[in-house]
Amino acid sequence: MARAATTADAFNAVAEPLRRDILDALADAERSVGEVVDLLGLGQPQASKHLRVLREVGLVDVRDEGRRRLYRTNAHALRPIHEWVSRYEEQWNERFDAVDTVLEELKESES
Repeated sequence: MARAATTADAFNAVAEPLRRDILDALADAERSVGEVVDLLGLGQPQASKHLRVLREVGLVDVRDEGRRRLYRTNAHALRPIHEWVSRYEEQWNERFDAVDTVLEELKESES
């Protein structure tokens, strides 16, 4: 079976761990490709390729400043991912709370 195109949508784009790392790097500041390279220890062609994919699916925006291109996250485009993950966050929190209860009961029974 052929792999899905990584540029098809935001979910496919963030399936790649390096792209998630790049989004993390851009979460708190607008950065140039060079800054992303330095921050994450990537090669410039590799960083540019991943930034292009993120830009094509709308997860990052770019603007020119002189000779530099500055990238930043597009929070609006990240919203569907956030909403999808949030559904599972509640379920996992409930499960972790149940594990905490069992652990507390075990601690009390050992005392």
